[in-house]
Amino acid sequence: MTEINPLEAADLEAMATVRDWVRLSCSLFRQHEVHFGHGTDNVWDEAIRLVFGALHLPAEGDDRLLDAKLLVSERLHLFELLRRRVEAREPVPYLLGEGWFMGLPFHIDRNVLIPRSHLGELLANQLEPWLGGNAPTHILDLCCGSGCIGVAAAMTFPEATVVLSDISEAALQLARRNVARYGLSDATVIHSDLFAGLGDYRKRFDVILCNPPYVDAEDMADLPPEYAHEPELALASGEDGLDFTRRLLREAPDYLTDDGILICEIGNSLPRLLEAFPRLSLVIPELEESPEDERGSEGVFIVSREQLLNFEG
Repeated sequence: MTEINPLEAADLEAMATVRDWVRLSCSLFRQHEVHFGHGTDNVWDEAIRLVFGALHLPAEGDDRLLDAKLLVSERLHLFELLRRRVEAREPVPYLLGEGWFMGLPFHIDRNVLIPRSHLGELLANQLEPWLGGNAPTHILDLCCGSGCIGVAAAMTFPEATVVLSDISEAALQLARRNVARYGLSDATVIHSDLFAGLGDYRKRFDVILCNPPYVDAEDMADLPPEYAHEPELALASGEDGLDFTRRLLREAPDYLTDDGILICEIGNSLPRLLEAFPRLSLVIPELEESPEDERGSEGVFIVSREQLLNFEG
Protein backbone atom coordinates (compact mmCIF):
# COMPACT_ATOMS: atom_id res chain seq x y z
CA MET A 1 0.00 0.00 0.00
CA THR A 2 1.31 3.43 -0.92
CA GLU A 3 2.01 5.62 2.08
CA ILE A 4 -0.06 8.78 2.15
CA ASN A 5 1.55 12.01 3.32
CA PRO A 6 -0.92 13.58 5.78
CA LEU A 7 0.19 17.04 4.71
CA GLU A 8 -0.62 16.38 1.05
CA ALA A 9 -3.90 14.70 1.93
CA ALA A 10 -5.06 17.32 4.42
CA ASP A 11 -8.66 18.38 3.81
CA LEU A 12 -8.77 22.01 4.91
CA GLU A 13 -12.55 21.97 5.11
CA ALA A 14 -12.45 19.04 7.51
CA MET A 15 -9.66 20.62 9.59
CA ALA A 16 -12.11 22.80 11.44
CA THR A 17 -10.82 23.10 15.01
CA VAL A 18 -7.66 23.88 16.94
CA ARG A 19 -7.68 20.26 18.12
CA ASP A 20 -7.63 19.03 14.50
CA TRP A 21 -4.51 21.04 13.75
CA VAL A 22 -2.73 19.98 16.91
CA ARG A 23 -3.42 16.34 16.05
CA LEU A 24 -2.24 16.74 12.46
CA SER A 25 0.90 18.54 13.63
CA CYS A 26 1.76 15.69 16.00
CA SER A 27 1.33 13.16 13.21
CA LEU A 28 3.49 15.12 10.80
CA PHE A 29 6.25 15.74 13.33
CA ARG A 30 6.47 12.02 14.03
CA GLN A 31 6.30 11.01 10.39
CA HIS A 32 8.97 13.47 9.29
CA GLU A 33 11.13 12.94 12.40
CA VAL A 34 11.61 16.64 12.99
CA HIS A 35 14.29 17.66 15.47
CA PHE A 36 13.40 19.50 18.67
CA GLY A 37 15.53 21.73 20.87
CA HIS A 38 14.28 25.25 20.15
CA GLY A 39 11.92 25.59 23.09
CA THR A 40 10.36 22.11 23.21
CA ASP A 41 11.50 18.49 23.37
CA ASN A 42 8.47 16.48 22.17
CA VAL A 43 5.82 16.42 19.44
CA TRP A 44 2.94 17.54 21.66
CA ASP A 45 4.61 20.65 23.04
CA GLU A 46 5.93 21.51 19.57
CA ALA A 47 2.44 21.20 18.10
CA ILE A 48 0.90 23.34 20.85
CA ARG A 49 3.58 26.00 20.44
CA LEU A 50 3.11 26.15 16.67
CA VAL A 51 -0.68 26.02 16.46
CA PHE A 52 -1.48 28.27 19.42
CA GLY A 53 1.34 30.68 18.54
CA ALA A 54 0.20 30.99 14.93
CA LEU A 55 -3.32 31.81 16.12
CA HIS A 56 -2.06 34.40 18.64
CA LEU A 57 -3.34 32.28 21.52
CA PRO A 58 -1.51 31.43 24.78
CA ALA A 59 1.83 29.84 23.83
CA GLU A 60 1.49 27.08 26.43
CA GLY A 61 -1.96 26.09 25.12
CA ASP A 62 -5.43 26.19 26.65
CA ASP A 63 -7.79 23.18 26.72
CA ARG A 64 -10.80 25.51 26.58
CA LEU A 65 -9.82 26.55 23.05
CA LEU A 66 -9.14 23.14 21.52
CA ASP A 67 -12.60 22.87 19.96
CA ALA A 68 -12.72 26.44 18.71
CA LYS A 69 -13.58 26.66 14.98
CA LEU A 70 -11.05 28.28 12.67
CA LEU A 71 -11.52 30.69 9.81
CA VAL A 72 -10.45 29.57 6.34
CA SER A 73 -7.66 32.16 6.41
CA GLU A 74 -6.39 30.71 9.70
CA ARG A 75 -6.38 27.19 8.27
CA LEU A 76 -4.43 28.31 5.21
CA HIS A 77 -1.91 30.06 7.46
CA LEU A 78 -1.47 26.96 9.62
CA PHE A 79 -1.10 24.74 6.56
CA GLU A 80 1.73 26.91 5.24
CA LEU A 81 3.54 27.00 8.59
CA LEU A 82 3.23 23.23 8.96
CA ARG A 83 4.57 22.73 5.46
CA ARG A 84 7.61 24.87 6.23
CA ARG A 85 8.17 23.11 9.56
CA VAL A 86 8.19 19.57 8.16
CA GLU A 87 9.54 20.14 4.64
CA ALA A 88 12.01 23.01 5.12
CA ARG A 89 12.61 22.04 8.79
CA GLU A 90 12.29 25.65 9.93
CA PRO A 91 12.17 25.97 13.74
CA VAL A 92 8.87 27.13 15.21
CA PRO A 93 10.26 30.34 16.76
CA TYR A 94 11.43 31.52 13.32
CA LEU A 95 8.04 30.66 11.84
CA LEU A 96 6.33 32.74 14.52
CA GLY A 97 8.93 35.51 14.70
CA GLU A 98 9.05 35.11 18.46
CA GLY A 99 11.20 33.24 20.97
CA TRP A 100 10.98 32.96 24.74
CA PHE A 101 13.64 33.42 27.39
CA MET A 102 13.07 33.39 31.16
CA GLY A 103 9.34 33.54 30.53
CA LEU A 104 9.60 36.65 28.35
CA PRO A 105 8.78 36.87 24.61
CA PHE A 106 11.35 38.35 22.21
CA HIS A 107 11.25 39.41 18.58
CA ILE A 108 13.51 37.11 16.57
CA ASP A 109 14.35 36.24 12.99
CA ARG A 110 17.01 34.21 11.19
CA ASN A 111 19.66 36.87 11.88
CA VAL A 112 19.88 35.73 15.51
CA LEU A 113 20.03 32.51 17.49
CA ILE A 114 16.78 31.29 18.96
CA PRO A 115 16.89 32.13 22.72
CA ARG A 116 17.82 29.13 24.89
CA SER A 117 20.87 30.07 26.98
CA HIS A 118 21.44 28.43 30.35
CA LEU A 119 22.61 31.81 31.64
CA GLY A 120 18.94 32.39 32.34
CA GLU A 121 19.12 29.95 35.25
CA LEU A 122 21.90 32.00 36.82
CA LEU A 123 20.02 35.26 36.26
CA ALA A 124 16.93 33.76 37.87
CA ASN A 125 19.06 33.42 41.02
CA GLN A 126 20.40 36.99 40.60
CA LEU A 127 23.87 35.58 39.82
CA GLU A 128 24.33 34.52 43.41
CA PRO A 129 26.44 33.40 45.16
CA TRP A 130 29.03 34.72 42.70
CA LEU A 131 28.21 38.39 43.31
CA GLY A 132 28.56 38.02 47.06
CA GLY A 133 25.43 40.08 47.63
CA ASN A 134 26.81 43.09 45.73
CA ALA A 135 24.40 44.24 43.04
CA PRO A 136 26.22 45.07 39.77
CA THR A 137 26.07 48.64 38.46
CA HIS A 138 27.38 47.91 34.93
CA ILE A 139 26.61 44.75 32.95
CA LEU A 140 27.67 43.77 29.43
CA ASP A 141 25.76 41.29 27.25
CA LEU A 142 28.50 40.39 24.76
CA CYS A 143 27.40 38.65 21.52
CA CYS A 144 23.89 39.76 22.42
CA GLY A 145 22.02 38.50 19.33
CA SER A 146 18.35 39.22 19.99
CA GLY A 147 19.28 40.88 23.27
CA CYS A 148 17.37 38.38 25.39
CA ILE A 149 20.18 37.94 27.94
CA GLY A 150 20.83 41.66 28.26
CA VAL A 151 17.13 42.47 28.58
CA ALA A 152 16.70 39.77 31.22
CA ALA A 153 19.76 41.12 33.07
CA ALA A 154 18.36 44.65 32.99
CA MET A 155 15.06 43.42 34.41
CA THR A 156 16.85 41.37 37.06
CA PHE A 157 19.02 44.34 38.09
CA PRO A 158 16.87 47.42 37.37
CA GLU A 159 19.41 49.78 38.97
CA ALA A 160 22.22 48.64 36.67
CA THR A 161 23.32 50.15 33.37
CA VAL A 162 23.33 47.41 30.73
CA VAL A 163 25.25 47.43 27.45
CA LEU A 164 24.41 44.98 24.67
CA SER A 165 26.91 44.44 21.84
CA ASP A 166 27.24 42.28 18.75
CA ILE A 167 29.22 42.20 15.50
CA SER A 168 26.03 41.73 13.43
CA GLU A 169 24.14 44.93 12.66
CA ALA A 170 21.10 42.85 11.68
CA ALA A 171 21.15 41.27 15.14
CA LEU A 172 21.50 44.68 16.77
CA GLN A 173 18.38 45.91 15.01
CA LEU A 174 16.45 43.13 16.72
CA ALA A 175 18.17 43.81 20.04
CA ARG A 176 17.08 47.46 19.81
CA ARG A 177 13.50 46.37 19.15
CA ASN A 178 13.55 44.11 22.19
CA VAL A 179 15.12 46.76 24.41
CA ALA A 180 12.36 49.15 23.31
CA ARG A 181 9.73 46.46 23.81
CA TYR A 182 10.53 46.40 27.51
CA GLY A 183 11.11 50.13 27.89
CA LEU A 184 14.70 49.80 29.13
CA SER A 185 15.96 53.37 29.08
CA ASP A 186 19.26 52.45 30.79
CA ALA A 187 20.22 49.85 28.18
CA THR A 188 22.63 50.77 25.35
CA VAL A 189 23.10 48.77 22.15
CA ILE A 190 26.53 49.00 20.50
CA HIS A 191 28.08 47.52 17.36
CA SER A 192 31.33 45.80 18.30
CA ASP A 193 33.60 42.98 17.16
CA LEU A 194 34.23 41.47 20.58
CA PHE A 195 35.54 44.51 22.57
CA ALA A 196 36.77 46.58 19.62
CA GLY A 197 33.84 49.03 19.77
CA LEU A 198 33.74 49.28 23.57
CA GLY A 199 36.80 51.40 24.25
CA ASP A 200 34.86 53.86 26.42
CA TYR A 201 33.93 51.06 28.81
CA ARG A 202 37.40 49.88 29.87
CA LYS A 203 37.36 48.55 33.45
CA ARG A 204 33.69 49.46 33.77
CA PHE A 205 31.77 46.17 33.87
CA ASP A 206 31.04 44.32 37.09
CA VAL A 207 29.64 41.43 35.05
CA ILE A 208 30.18 40.34 31.47
CA LEU A 209 27.61 37.81 30.25
CA CYS A 210 28.48 36.01 27.04
CA ASN A 211 26.96 33.21 24.98
CA PRO A 212 29.48 33.30 22.11
CA PRO A 213 29.97 31.12 19.03
CA TYR A 214 31.37 27.82 20.28
CA VAL A 215 30.45 25.02 17.85
CA ASP A 216 33.45 23.12 16.48
CA ALA A 217 33.90 22.14 12.83
CA GLU A 218 32.83 18.52 13.32
CA ASP A 219 29.61 19.46 15.09
CA MET A 220 28.85 22.17 12.53
CA ALA A 221 28.97 19.51 9.82
CA ASP A 222 26.58 17.30 11.79
CA LEU A 223 23.98 19.86 12.86
CA PRO A 224 20.34 18.83 12.39
CA PRO A 225 18.59 20.73 9.56
CA GLU A 226 16.75 22.94 12.08
CA TYR A 227 20.03 24.42 13.32
CA ALA A 228 21.18 25.15 9.78
CA HIS A 229 18.58 27.94 9.72
CA GLU A 230 20.46 29.77 12.47
CA PRO A 231 23.27 32.19 11.56
CA GLU A 232 26.62 30.44 11.18
CA LEU A 233 28.31 33.58 12.50
CA ALA A 234 26.67 32.96 15.88
CA LEU A 235 27.52 29.24 15.99
CA ALA A 236 30.86 28.35 14.39
CA SER A 237 34.13 29.03 16.20
CA GLY A 238 36.91 27.26 14.38
CA GLU A 239 38.17 23.71 14.33
CA ASP A 240 37.86 23.10 18.08
CA GLY A 241 35.09 25.60 18.88
CA LEU A 242 37.37 27.83 20.95
CA ASP A 243 38.54 30.52 18.52
CA PHE A 244 36.27 33.20 19.97
CA THR A 245 36.69 32.06 23.59
CA ARG A 246 40.48 32.35 23.44
CA ARG A 247 40.17 35.99 22.37
CA LEU A 248 37.51 36.62 24.99
CA LEU A 249 39.65 35.33 27.86
CA ARG A 250 42.64 37.42 26.78
CA GLU A 251 40.74 40.67 26.33
CA ALA A 252 38.03 40.55 29.02
CA PRO A 253 40.24 41.75 31.93
CA ASP A 254 40.57 45.17 30.28
CA TYR A 255 36.80 45.67 30.54
CA LEU A 256 36.11 44.24 33.99
CA THR A 257 36.25 46.12 37.26
CA ASP A 258 38.81 44.91 39.79
CA ASP A 259 36.20 42.61 41.34
CA GLY A 260 34.42 41.89 38.06
CA ILE A 261 33.48 38.47 36.73
CA LEU A 262 32.98 36.91 33.31
CA ILE A 263 30.10 34.42 32.97
CA CYS A 264 30.22 32.51 29.72
CA GLU A 265 28.39 29.60 28.11
CA ILE A 266 30.34 27.48 25.61
CA GLY A 267 28.36 24.26 25.72
CA ASN A 268 30.19 21.06 24.86
CA SER A 269 33.36 23.01 24.06
CA LEU A 270 34.00 23.45 27.79
CA PRO A 271 35.88 20.14 28.22
CA ARG A 272 38.25 21.18 25.44
CA LEU A 273 38.81 24.55 27.14
CA LEU A 274 39.64 22.83 30.41
CA GLU A 275 42.01 20.47 28.61
CA ALA A 276 43.69 23.28 26.66
CA PHE A 277 44.18 25.52 29.72
CA PRO A 278 44.37 23.28 32.81
CA ARG A 279 45.89 26.06 34.93
CA LEU A 280 43.03 28.49 34.24
CA SER A 281 40.92 28.59 37.39
CA LEU A 282 37.27 28.37 36.42
CA VAL A 283 34.11 27.91 38.48
CA ILE A 284 31.67 25.48 36.84
CA PRO A 285 28.21 26.07 38.36
CA GLU A 286 25.81 23.19 38.75
CA LEU A 287 22.86 23.67 36.42
CA GLU A 288 19.68 21.78 35.88
CA GLU A 289 19.58 20.15 32.46
CA SER A 290 17.05 21.92 30.29
CA PRO A 291 14.61 19.55 28.54
CA GLU A 292 14.09 22.17 25.86
CA ASP A 293 17.54 22.03 24.32
CA GLU A 294 19.82 19.06 24.65
CA ARG A 295 22.57 20.91 22.78
CA GLY A 296 24.83 22.69 25.25
CA SER A 297 22.98 21.51 28.35
CA GLU A 298 26.30 21.95 30.15
CA GLY A 299 29.13 24.35 29.54
CA VAL A 300 28.79 27.49 31.66
CA PHE A 301 31.86 28.80 33.44
CA ILE A 302 32.57 31.77 35.73
CA VAL A 303 35.95 33.41 36.09
CA SER A 304 37.14 36.55 37.89
CA ARG A 305 39.25 39.36 36.46
CA GLU A 306 42.05 38.45 38.85
CA GLN A 307 42.13 34.91 37.55
CA LEU A 308 42.06 36.08 33.96
CA LEU A 309 45.03 38.39 34.52
CA ASN A 310 47.10 35.28 35.19
CA PHE A 311 45.79 33.58 32.06
CA GLU A 312 48.36 32.92 29.38
CA GLY A 313 46.41 32.04 26.26
